[in-house]
Amino acid sequence: MLGVGAALIKDLSGERNVILGGLALGLSRAEIEAKYEEIVDFSGIRDFIDLPMRTYSSGMTARLKFAIATARDHEILIVDEALAVGDQAFRERSEARIRSIRDDAGTVFLVSHSMRSIRDTCNRVLWIDRGVLVMDGPTDEVVDAYEQSRSTP
Repeated sequence: MLGVGAALIKDLSGERNVILGGLALGLSRAEIEAKYEEIVDFSGIRDFIDLPMRTYSSGMTARLKFAIATARDHEILIVDEALAVGDQAFRERSEARIRSIRDDAGTVFLVSHSMRSIRDTCNRVLWIDRGVLVMDGPTDEVVDAYEQSRSTP
């Protein structure tokens, strides 16, 4: 998603930024046009797509970036706290899309503090604290250990 974010220009409309983001991902103009409606619908910002991105809230911007970044097939996708934005419906759509990418033989690195999102989307977890690997293993095992460490003084 960093690649998409770096390509977007806040003074341009969401529509123009969908095109720029798609080009940054290596999509052709025809591929972007074919995916445009799905990207806009997924982001949930159709009513604002013609406005400059500088008028978007940070959540709207993050949702558009996520929709663009996940519109193509990836071998590896890195998502850093992207699921923390938006309403419950957007979070559910995002988690479903990440599971789909993962299930279609891709690798997804999800950076999150949401244990629910981690449990819903991951099959392996790395717990990193201040740059140090604390634990690596199955999702439930690592999340349970993390939650237990946070509940004991």
